[in-house]
Amino acid sequence: LEQQIDGVYVRSLMIGKNEKSDQENGFFMPILEQLDYACDIVQQDPRLSDGFHAIGFSQGGLFLRLLVQTCDVKVKSLVSIGGPQQGVYGLPQCTEPAALCKEMDKLLELGAYLPLVQHRLVQAQYWHDPVHHKRYLDGNIALPLLNNELEDKNVSYAQRLQALEHLVLVKFENDTVVIPRESEWFGFFADGQDQTVQHLQASSLYQDDWLGLRALDTAGRLHLLQCEGNHLQMPPGFFRNTIIPFLTGTAPGRQHGNLKPGPGPASGSGAEEAREEEATLPRSGAAGMW
Repeated sequence: LEQQIDGVYVRSLMIGKNEKSDQENGFFMPILEQLDYACDIVQQDPRLSDGFHAIGFSQGGLFLRLLVQTCDVKVKSLVSIGGPQQGVYGLPQCTEPAALCKEMDKLLELGAYLPLVQHRLVQAQYWHDPVHHKRYLDGNIALPLLNNELEDKNVSYAQRLQALEHLVLVKFENDTVVIPRESEWFGFFADGQDQTVQHLQASSLYQDDWLGLRALDTAGRLHLLQCEGNHLQMPPGFFRNTIIPFLTGTAPGRQHGNLKPGPGPASGSGAEEAREEEATLPRSGAAGMW
């Protein structure tokens, strides 16, 4: 971002005092506590007070969307790259850090909706079991509440998302980490089974506009972008040519579907560029990053 946009201020959200605590909190600090922590950071940064663009990668894409809903800050555009907006139903491929991944797998296998697991493991708080939908609504302490799936709706969630200039959701067409990958576009398995995916526009979330997504879509401000590759493996040029225009006000109108990245660097793999860009924009995005 700093190389592509002159004078941009980038604030990376670190949940903790150092990289080690940030990594641990990504597994073990409850989502609502992380949102409060991040909200304090953003609200206390004077360089973000006039509004900013927010960019989140993977889990950070989900958490930044939740931050927009719950924190009194001015966000211009929100970009979620591979963020599991409807949660996941399937153990994610997690290898690093090995000890934390092993603990996550053990807790999820024990039972994602057990109170001990719910209050201990972040990933359990967006574990979405479509086969046992009532168990998910009753046992998950975070995602049903924050996605406005419970009987009592929080109207401020929709109001804050509708205030965005753009909501950009990037889905990776060969994603093997987020299951189902359609969650990156707010799609998910239809209730009662885990084979058929119900797309966003067919869901009650959209049709009854629990989060304001239908209003954003009608206004041409909801953008569903598809990227070639596995999770976070952006082809050369994709971030620069497709995402940055939303931050600079040069993006074309509503965009839905599979976009080609355009010409990229002469050398370097897509995986290498994705890592380079993730280093520039650690995990959150005047731009704030998670």
